[in-house]
Amino acid sequence: MGMSVAASISSIATVRFPGCRRRRCFRASPSLSLRIMAQFSSSSSATSPLPSTSGAAPVEAKKPPKLPWLIVGLGNPGKMYSSTRHNVGFAMVDAIAESEGIALSSVNFRALIGKGFIGDAPVIFAKPQTYMNKSGESVGAIVSYYKIPLQQVLVIFDDLDLPFAKLRLLPKGGHGGQNGMRSIIDHFKGSRDFPRLRIGIGRPPGKMNPSNFVLRPFNKQEREELDFTFQHGTDAVRILLLEGFNKAATFVNTAKPLEQCG
Repeated sequence: MGMSVAASISSIATVRFPGCRRRRCFRASPSLSLRIMAQFSSSSSATSPLPSTSGAAPVEAKKPPKLPWLIVGLGNPGKMYSSTRHNVGFAMVDAIAESEGIALSSVNFRALIGKGFIGDAPVIFAKPQTYMNKSGESVGAIVSYYKIPLQQVLVIFDDLDLPFAKLRLLPKGGHGGQNGMRSIIDHFKGSRDFPRLRIGIGRPPGKMNPSNFVLRPFNKQEREELDFTFQHGTDAVRILLLEGFNKAATFVNTAKPLEQCG
């Protein structure tokens, strides 16, 4: 303001009332002067805090939205492969998604996609439809589009080197000869730093070619055993998303064999 507080008070201390011939003076009382000075001081201070509103809830800054987890099951598209050992990754994803009420009902990024939540954690389920050997084309595109950090990409796949129906959860690693995993690592620019859930399908009998063995369907007894495995895997993924990798790995990797359960 161009005028000082004292000058402002002086200018309003003498008032000429309209309609009067004589000049009448009104002298501001000391208490009024103090009130005026206080008013000028408060209004001219740019840094004065706003008066608080009694009982009003504090305003909290909005938290950025959580990035989703990507849960990928590996397999081959088509009915002829649906019940085979090589498609057990697809079957596990179906079991987890069904338990959470999430339908894989859309097709995008060359994959069957389902979106939802596990607890308060956003999740995307994906079953690449590229055939096993080109799984990375689909998975890489999803990760790139949603900007998902690799530590939040869980890949579920079959493993010849694990006993049948056994699970193993690892934070990272190689492809182990699994062509779908090899393709994914290639599309992650060689990075192997993403978790994976391996499902044991056992070794081929006798001298059977592993390529033929992985395309064999499960028998009735094996399907019944896999039901327990799928339930165990569903619980593990829930722990992973809501409580962290270490708790999930302990739950999976120290579990009792099926024959000791019950």
